[in-house]
Amino acid sequence: MSQWKQIQQLEIRLLEHVDYLYDDNFPMDIRQGLASWIESQDWDTAATDDSMATVLFTNLLSQLDRVRSHEQNFLQRHNMKIIQQQLQVKYASNPAIMAKVISTCLREERRILSSACTQEQGPLEKSLQNSVAFERQKSMDNRVGIIRGSVQLMDQAVKYIEDMQDDFDFRYKTLQSRDSTDRNSDLMKQEVTRLQEMLNRLDFKRKEILSKMDVVVKEIDDLMTSQLSPELQDWKRRQQVAAIGGPQLTGLDQLQSWFTLIAQSLFQIKRQLDKLGELVVKVTYESDPIPLQKPQMEERVKYLIYHLIKSSFVVEKQPCMPTHPQKPLIIKTGVQFTTKVRLLVKLPEVDYQLKVKTTFDKDLPPGRVSRQFFILTNNTKVMDIEDYSNGCLSVEFRHLVRRLYSCLTSPPLKCFNYGLLSVTEELHSLSFEACFTVQGLTIDLETCSLPLVVISNVSQLPGGWASVMWYNLLTDEPRNLAFFGNPPRATWSQLSEVLSWQFSTFAGRGLNKEQLTMLGEKLLGITHCTFSMCHTFFKENIPGKPFSFWMWLDSILELIKKHLLPVWNENYIMGFVSKEMERTLLKDREPGTFLLRFSESHLGGITFTWVEHNDNGEVKFNSVEPYTKNRLSALPFADIIRDYKVISDGVVPENPLKFLYPDIPKNEAFGRLYNSQPSKGKSAKPFLHLEFMFFNACAESTLIFLSCCCYISSPSIHSIYPDSHLRIAVSLNLKHF
Repeated sequence: MSQWKQIQQLEIRLLEHVDYLYDDNFPMDIRQGLASWIESQDWDTAATDDSMATVLFTNLLSQLDRVRSHEQNFLQRHNMKIIQQQLQVKYASNPAIMAKVISTCLREERRILSSACTQEQGPLEKSLQNSVAFERQKSMDNRVGIIRGSVQLMDQAVKYIEDMQDDFDFRYKTLQSRDSTDRNSDLMKQEVTRLQEMLNRLDFKRKEILSKMDVVVKEIDDLMTSQLSPELQDWKRRQQVAAIGGPQLTGLDQLQSWFTLIAQSLFQIKRQLDKLGELVVKVTYESDPIPLQKPQMEERVKYLIYHLIKSSFVVEKQPCMPTHPQKPLIIKTGVQFTTKVRLLVKLPEVDYQLKVKTTFDKDLPPGRVSRQFFILTNNTKVMDIEDYSNGCLSVEFRHLVRRLYSCLTSPPLKCFNYGLLSVTEELHSLSFEACFTVQGLTIDLETCSLPLVVISNVSQLPGGWASVMWYNLLTDEPRNLAFFGNPPRATWSQLSEVLSWQFSTFAGRGLNKEQLTMLGEKLLGITHCTFSMCHTFFKENIPGKPFSFWMWLDSILELIKKHLLPVWNENYIMGFVSKEMERTLLKDREPGTFLLRFSESHLGGITFTWVEHNDNGEVKFNSVEPYTKNRLSALPFADIIRDYKVISDGVVPENPLKFLYPDIPKNEAFGRLYNSQPSKGKSAKPFLHLEFMFFNACAESTLIFLSCCCYISSPSIHSIYPDSHLRIAVSLNLKHF
């Protein structure tokens, strides 16, 4: 069943999250009409490969032409034509952006499907997917709309006051121009009375408009404090969570709309106050409210503008190497990385005028890091309008970072109770600065990336990613570079959620409750402590093993991604189960029942165990030596399962694997995953001649377990050591018919 068909069968609660993924950047009509084709393309690679992205973009337009030509509904054909034209405008100049959008949508779909399968979300994901968020957005839309309406009405009120004052000024000057002999006449007295009434109305209107302004400014202040700022912080927290594999349900377009509308309202109020100041120059009087209230109100408006603009300068895309798009916040010396900043306030006066400067480790206290770096390429660029988006002002940097020198002016930073920090625990930061000038205001803007890990060798990548996960899981501080000096503990519920995200992100399917329980026991012990220290997670070796818990788990993720993805996504790999539990599960099953699990003794290994029953009723378990990436590169794992043979002395070779646990016939489970056909009858292909040398003379039978005995392309034999501890040496001679 295709991924899109699975999505359509989800409950309404989850379909709401799916609906949020699709907008004008990637309409759901395309996802629906080209579902199979879209799912068959490698969008992850295209997102970082411009030439491949161009090919896919061209093919997508061709696919849309084909679907549109077969569409019978006239309105639907028209809509698809409009969508096609919009895509060409948005992505023709940069197809890689489209590939990234589609890649993100597909990944989020897989995550939603995974959460539906586990039927249980972790605490962090629950907090991000609270239905109250939708109510908050409705409330924000409503309040911003009311503010905009009020400001527009104040514009009309200021214009009315200006007209009223012009009328008063004209009458007053006309009265002054009359002869002094006419000033005591009844007509003159009536005119003076009329002018006094006009001045009273003018005074009332001035007080009224200032009172309305005060109410609106207070409403904007409250909105920024109580809703806009928390919404921005919520987005930043979502960005952190998304960086380590979690869901990201909200983009910046909605925030930009709110920021822009509020900024427009504040600048409009500022112009209204300037206009009132001009009116005072022409007409003023004793107890005039404008000179008394305007200066204080102007300061409040400028203060709000200042803080709104400063907070609108954000890092939209955290630093990331194109070679590892799913592991942001890790950069390698000498390798290009990209990052993107955005201004959430869109005003035409600042288009093409903002220059952004980026600095590595700005204002870092002495001794905080043992290594210093600098940017190789130009570190200043001008913000530009994005044609493919809603016209936001942004700039994307493509940098190389190079190590300058190692220097310690004070003792190096240490981890609390755990010695010196490693390279992958040393955090750095990228700062961005700009000067915003508009309508007489000058505002210095500054923002910074989340803490970075800088590596010099790709072997440091797993450790660096562990640090990135630990930091962004446990703190929302934007620049705590001393975090690993005394890192906090993580609860197992927090950590298990992030571990499951790694599998849903890199392997397409998260971990279920049973798999997470086994991992918890492996990391924290059978007692399953509530907390985990970071050094037990990725620094200390597992007892009796030459690798840490995270190194072991990361190697499994790599194995799945490169060699086991189809089998993993079919949910055929039990994966994380101890040998003891494995035997408990298999002992009462039919002979030939087997299960697949990851090796606990090897980095990046998968093995399988099957059960047999002797004539006397004795249960016997047989396990193979783990298959690693080197062996799986030669032959797909599903083919290994199909062609596996057991050869005993004087007995025809046979495949002992009959049923995938619990009771799925092997070919029913793996049939559609086979990549090649097994050999039948005589063939011109080479065969293996086996010579046995026995090292255990007391053994009643000799077993040799083969992964494949037919093809010269993979002539390896994988021996195992069953319960009898029989050791077998095999010499191979390749011959032809």
